Amino acid sequence: MNIKVKEKINLKFPIYINRHIKLLIKIFTTNKIHHNMSIQKILSACIIAFLMQSPTVSSQKAEIGNLLTQNIPKIPESLTEQMNRYNDIRTATFTGWLKKEKGMLVVTRFGETNQIHLVKEPMGMRKQLTFEKEPVNWASVCPDTSVNGFIYGKDVGGNENFQFHYFNLDNSSSRLLTDGKSKHGSLQWSHSGKRFAYTSNRRNPADMDLYIASLANPSDAKLILERKGGGWGISDWSKDEKYMILQEYISVNQSNLHLLNLESGELSQINLTDDIIAFTVAFFNSDGTGIFIGSDQGREFSYLSFYDLKKKQYTWSLPEMGWDVQGVNYNRERTKIIFRLNKNGFSELFTLDPKTFTHSNMKGFPEGIVGSFSFSRDGQSLGFNYQNSAQSQDAYSYDLKSGKITRWTESEMGSLDRNSFVSCSAIEYPSFDKVNGQTRKIPAFLYKPKTEPGEKLPVLISIHGGPESQSVPNFSSNTQFMVKDLGIAVLVPNIRGSTGYGKTYTTLDNGFLRLDAVKDIEYLIQWIGTQPDLDASRIAVMGGSYGGTMVLMCMTELGDKIRCGVDLFGSSNIVTFLKNTSSYRQDLRRVEYGDERDPAMEKFLQEIAPLNKLDKFTKPIFIYQGKNDPRVPLSESEQIVDALSKNGKTVWYVMAKDEGHGLGKKPNREFTYAAIALFLQEHLIK
Repeated sequence: MNIKVKEKINLKFPIYINRHIKLLIKIFTTNKIHHNMSIQKILSACIIAFLMQSPTVSSQKAEIGNLLTQNIPKIPESLTEQMNRYNDIRTATFTGWLKKEKGMLVVTRFGETNQIHLVKEPMGMRKQLTFEKEPVNWASVCPDTSVNGFIYGKDVGGNENFQFHYFNLDNSSSRLLTDGKSKHGSLQWSHSGKRFAYTSNRRNPADMDLYIASLANPSDAKLILERKGGGWGISDWSKDEKYMILQEYISVNQSNLHLLNLESGELSQINLTDDIIAFTVAFFNSDGTGIFIGSDQGREFSYLSFYDLKKKQYTWSLPEMGWDVQGVNYNRERTKIIFRLNKNGFSELFTLDPKTFTHSNMKGFPEGIVGSFSFSRDGQSLGFNYQNSAQSQDAYSYDLKSGKITRWTESEMGSLDRNSFVSCSAIEYPSFDKVNGQTRKIPAFLYKPKTEPGEKLPVLISIHGGPESQSVPNFSSNTQFMVKDLGIAVLVPNIRGSTGYGKTYTTLDNGFLRLDAVKDIEYLIQWIGTQPDLDASRIAVMGGSYGGTMVLMCMTELGDKIRCGVDLFGSSNIVTFLKNTSSYRQDLRRVEYGDERDPAMEKFLQEIAPLNKLDKFTKPIFIYQGKNDPRVPLSESEQIVDALSKNGKTVWYVMAKDEGHGLGKKPNREFTYAAIALFLQEHLIK
């Protein structure tokens, strides 16, 4: 790998100035100075003496491939090799069935990025179809039986301006369907497969409008509906292709549903109520007389209901199940429905009869996470992904008649034993406030290596992004490396603001309540101190996106309780973040963080901003950022890195020139996580 040393920057040394002023005075007053010695020579001698006696705190910058690094020491080859054993672990993601039961499409990686592959039969060869430079993470097969192909999306360098491409399976060719520059999303095929719909901000960067196009003439895409705001998406297109259901996303706790008549252009809101409702899914029944809707209306958790379009009212609702209903899917004729219950991150699947509204548990699924499930064209099989905390994700099918589960892929584990991975345990710990008179419990997952009697483990607290998201017991090669090879216990909390634990819980960190989420981490640290095998004197925090923001806040609010932090593309000042994030996201994010245009909120956000609390940074910090990130812009990491460096703080920094909101390319991921491992060895484990 090509490595170029860019520069070495010397910092200021104010603590030594007083000593050298005294030296200067001594030079001017001593008898030993020759009378002919010029003042210029004397000053030159003093400056040289100053530089010779001052320590050098340097900021080493280097260019490594597409990465720009700062203060990253040379990574031992042995550590890189050790880490790469985990980086070589592959996964497979089911993304769709081909027609006539000719196999399934999966996403996996054999080169540097994820690409679409064809698997014709269970445990068959994975034939790579797309060969893009950028990651390709999904595909949608055309429902028209006379067309043999699929649409996939990709962006450039992580900028999230996704373009749609059509892949022809007959000749393995690919062609661009969209304008090549705007953001596109919410792809929806018509029932016949002759047309497809999507949303795009091509009219202006802030607003997502509705378009309909055909494969034959994609450049003639018709603008169907102009909308204001970046939260508009397509939920469903009726079988007769006359109506669409559109969702207007406002926040994780609030959205609106609209029915669009494609013939008349009439748009009518379905949820005519003053209630704040979060809609999760909406789709027409088989004859188009009603809509199955997932929402949390009147309840803490999301559930399914049936809305009669003629009566304009709900006529059935799923009984209270105590957890969120997620991931609903249906067969092509809409005569079978399957939904998933999210039970503390674990999946439980159910069938629902759309005529009788009876539901039943689907037996035979092992404990873990079932995702991306969809019916085969004949409606007899269900394709899905499965993983758990100790097993990486692969593609499977479920026979709806026999209940048999068939594995379609078995992804490589590199040189590692697939039976050696560590499972997590679900725990709860007490926080600072009460619920119905009882101390609030925060859910979390704990990964621990084996310990000797009396041994205390260093701890890494891993905080998820969002914040409207949820950590689940999924497989993470990075977590497995930290636990198995570095001997670190990894705690993954779902602090307040997380989804999956009721809509009230999700709002507990909004606006002025932001630091309450930090308190949840403080109380987790207290809980660590009560555990006999966890070392409360060796704690690090790590997180990405909002999780990175929380890391920075923990560094300033809880600096005396942690050893170090790892911030992956977090915002260092919510005010500047809201001003500089992509325009289509600004109003969506203000609902969560508060509106910085309000003087009281702006004052509060500035007061809690890590960028404004540099003196509170007393421990080392590692920061990673993608240059093309449209969510958390580069400036959020650059400004905190620059400020910390100027103040003589210990900061390791990696910036990827060809990444956005994450690490999508294998070389970048390999170096960054090896650097993080070295950082933790130096500042947590020792």
